[in-house]
Amino acid sequence: VQLVESGGGLVQAGGSLRLSCTASGSIYSINSMGWYRRTPGKQLELVATITSAGRTNYADSVKGRFTIYRGNAKNTVLLQMNSLKPEDTAVYSCAADALVERLRNGRPDYWGQGTQVTVSS
Repeated sequence: VQLVESGGGLVQAGGSLRLSCTASGSIYSINSMGWYRRTPGKQLELVATITSAGRTNYADSVKGRFTIYRGNAKNTVLLQMNSLKPEDTAVYSCAADALVERLRNGRPDYWGQGTQVTVSS
């Protein structure tokens, strides 16, 4: 399975960005997809996940601001990020796995390359 992200960039605080992740290859092996982020000097943080049934989960730091959802194509997941803050600046990586537990525990089988999101104050 290959994961390709797009949609990162530079935005001012309070602005919005939408990230997209498209899976290809053996996508039948994927049940859950999600987004992680990493900032320099900080640990990897789980941002949001979504299962094939549409069940979502969010980090407390993004609840009410970020929304994860599936695109029209089953193999695409998007992350709508609103009311962005400078502390949201990070490299955002798409991840996927057959098991949502493994995805949420930081051990998904599949990772994307990552896309930079920078929020200026």
